[in-house]
Amino acid sequence: MRLALAIKEGKRSSKVVLKCPNCNYEVKSKSSSSEGETVIRRPTEKLTPQEAIVVISQREANLKTAPTQRVECPRCGNKEAYVWMVQTRGADESSTQFFRCTKCRYTWREYS
Repeated sequence: MRLALAIKEGKRSSKVVLKCPNCNYEVKSKSSSSEGETVIRRPTEKLTPQEAIVVISQREANLKTAPTQRVECPRCGNKEAYVWMVQTRGADESSTQFFRCTKCRYTWREYS
């Protein structure tokens, strides 16, 4: 019998199991969790595509000397945010401007 990794879907999470493709026999995949199964959690709130895809490198994550700009944070309403630009699309298109709130650290972007 040859077992393959499969994902067993649930409402809020999914489990990784070992499953036989011929007879559908299943065995829980062992991991270091206390239940002895691997669990993939799903976010409880739905994110818009702009919120779900945020490109941040380690250099941008340590924004201590980055310039700030007076712009309102969409999450907490703070009026100041760090600002930087990244070329996320093709070289013939304009850069994407990223903001990170100085108060709540929420990060968002604006396309130029």
